[in-house]
Amino acid sequence: MDELLSTALFRETRGTGFFRVLSGKNAAFYVDVLDDLERVTSDRPDGMAREEAMAIIVETLDQHPSLELDAEAADVSAEIATDDARQRARLILEYLIKCRWLEEPPRRDWRRKLIFDAHGATLLTALRKIAWPDAAVFTDKLTGVCALLANEIELTERPWETVENCLSMVREGLNELRSMQKSVQRFTRRQMEEETLQGNLAVVFDDYSEQMTNSCYASLVRARLPLRLPEAVRRITERLGEHAATNTMQETLLRRHPDISAATAHARVSQALDELIELLERVLPMADEIDKRTADFTRRSLARFRYLQDISGERRHELKTFFEQVNQLAAGKKVSQLANSAPEFPPMLLPAAKIPNGLDSLKTPQLRRTPMEQEAFEDDISESDRMTGLRDMEKALRESLSVHRANVFLQSLPGAKGARIESHELTVAGDSGFTDLISLLLHAESPEARFRIEAQRVTQEELMPPIDLLDGCSVERFSIIKK
Repeated sequence: MDELLSTALFRETRGTGFFRVLSGKNAAFYVDVLDDLERVTSDRPDGMAREEAMAIIVETLDQHPSLELDAEAADVSAEIATDDARQRARLILEYLIKCRWLEEPPRRDWRRKLIFDAHGATLLTALRKIAWPDAAVFTDKLTGVCALLANEIELTERPWETVENCLSMVREGLNELRSMQKSVQRFTRRQMEEETLQGNLAVVFDDYSEQMTNSCYASLVRARLPLRLPEAVRRITERLGEHAATNTMQETLLRRHPDISAATAHARVSQALDELIELLERVLPMADEIDKRTADFTRRSLARFRYLQDISGERRHELKTFFEQVNQLAAGKKVSQLANSAPEFPPMLLPAAKIPNGLDSLKTPQLRRTPMEQEAFEDDISESDRMTGLRDMEKALRESLSVHRANVFLQSLPGAKGARIESHELTVAGDSGFTDLISLLLHAESPEARFRIEAQRVTQEELMPPIDLLDGCSVERFSIIKK
């Protein structure tokens, strides 16, 4: 049975006091003082003097004047109430040494040097990354997994190496998706905390658009994972799960680890394939969650913009006070609950209306128009004008790029329902034929279209689509299927 995480963790940190420093009422002070101590000791491979460490603690104490030492940070209760900064710094320093954040190894000389614990430095690096996260990115890790699983040469010659690379890449890809989820959540929180229209627009069009919409989210959409991942999972089951591929991976694993048995190697291979399938199946739900959070950010940004726009006028203070009172009265309740038992909201005060010039200013003056003679239009239309208008209308309808024109052009092509016509078989004659082709491509997705189009760019993404040369134009190869 594998060792428990808590057992290994507390054995390595030598007790729970290592984490208690960051969880008490003085956690903010300890985070700041440990951050300063770690930055200084990182440049001192031989450690730092106690006096220098105490000076750093005293300086941090000035930034936290409300700090109250607890009983664990002082050995003598009478020393807790002391106002001497150096005495408090000494107690804090001894407490950090006791909790294993600092070490004071014995030396042969009289100098006493402090060394920052390596595990503490690792934890502080993680805390800094949480406090100041990097911008979310979406690289080609997941698309690379799909490409590897589609590479028949790699699956035949190096199946186990391919599985290892895919596992590593899909884990990194999932971490990128988690980072994107957290970034959208962070931007949503920032948006709701903005108090000005300028800040609202800056979050949407500067920060969010630059770091999310135009970068990682756009890359996620272009990756087209919903089309590629099911095929990748199918390749794992059918290609890597077959007997020959499993034996090859088992032999590779036995060559690397000759001390394990064949049954253990077979179990590791099966476990790796199951893990790879499980990780790939997590991708699409996480991508859907990113889509939902992105839509939620857009909706909340619009609502916040309208709210800030409404309270930015002369009655801003009154409106803001009203909504704050409503939030307090309805805190933790849903709209459906408010419909049954709505609290008594404060009355909405309307501003006093004043008419600058009295009631007489509301009277609309009479408009006097100068009488004038209107020239009558001629009702008679000549037969020549009427025929000219009909010809112009027929020409306009003929030359319009409508779905009707596309269907008419389709009827001129040979074949009945279900017939397939390739693009190189089309005859484009003159300007009318060229516009017929444009209307055909333009309305391929229209519900009224009596045809559909299949392009090799979609079905075979890894290949450059061929070009068909027609009369006066060139197009990427496509197929027309009559409905």
